[in-house]
Amino acid sequence: MSSVRLEESEQGMRVHVPMTFRKRSGRKEIIVPDGVDNSPDSRPDYHKALVIAISRAHRWKKLLDDGRYGSIAEMARDLKVNRYCMARVLRLTLLAPDMVEVILEGREPEGLSLERLRKPMPMLWEEQKKVLLPNSG
Repeated sequence: MSSVRLEESEQGMRVHVPMTFRKRSGRKEIIVPDGVDNSPDSRPDYHKALVIAISRAHRWKKLLDDGRYGSIAEMARDLKVNRYCMARVLRLTLLAPDMVEVILEGREPEGLSLERLRKPMPMLWEEQKKVLLPNSG
């Protein structure tokens, strides 16, 4: 019962992750669909970091795709983010859609950390799953 969708069009692949952002007490908060436990104590910190990084990656990619910024360097400068860090996080938009689903649902294997995902990984989705989700069927 996943609400993560993969859409294919002439422009390419699009991953739809149903979440919204809201400011609460001056902080940005990710709001997930009903039925998903996202309470502060329900997820370990490494899981929260993965979800936030994936969300940022897709937000930044949309800003680039929409032409709001002409380059990663320009966007990083404007958003006051280290451009090398931004480039590594943007790689998360290349994750296989079912891997994104596993992470968003909190089913990622122990040891799959943000630091691991920032490192170079295979471009082919099946190869990614072999490397990053070795025990998945």
